[in-house]
Amino acid sequence: QVQLVESGGGLVQAGGSLRLSCAASGRTFGNYGMGWFRQAPGKGRELLAAINWTGTSTYYADSVKGRFTISRDNAKNTVALQMNSLKPEDTAVYYCAAALARGIWVTPSSYQYWGQGTQVTVSS
Repeated sequence: QVQLVESGGGLVQAGGSLRLSCAASGRTFGNYGMGWFRQAPGKGRELLAAINWTGTSTYYADSVKGRFTISRDNAKNTVALQMNSLKPEDTAVYYCAAALARGIWVTPSSYQYWGQGTQVTVSS
């Protein structure tokens, strides 16, 4: 079993920044591909960024490329999402997810474990 706990969400003005963190349980965290998703009301779950097991390869959705950065610390079992230049349309619940394989995974169905989510609200 893998447990994921997100933190760092909140209310921020447009143009501001937030850093989300996800703490994972399990001694084999370094073997997981990790991803950050979001879901806005009435919309599907959207992949924002993914990172491979070593942190040497990343993927970003076009909607966040150049503004968001994913990183991981395998020694601390954490993955982070630095979000800059936030826009009102970034308002959503943000989730981290773990895939029990080392690659980069871009579909929600590739991820076996999910956190409970953290709310991010960007005011205009």
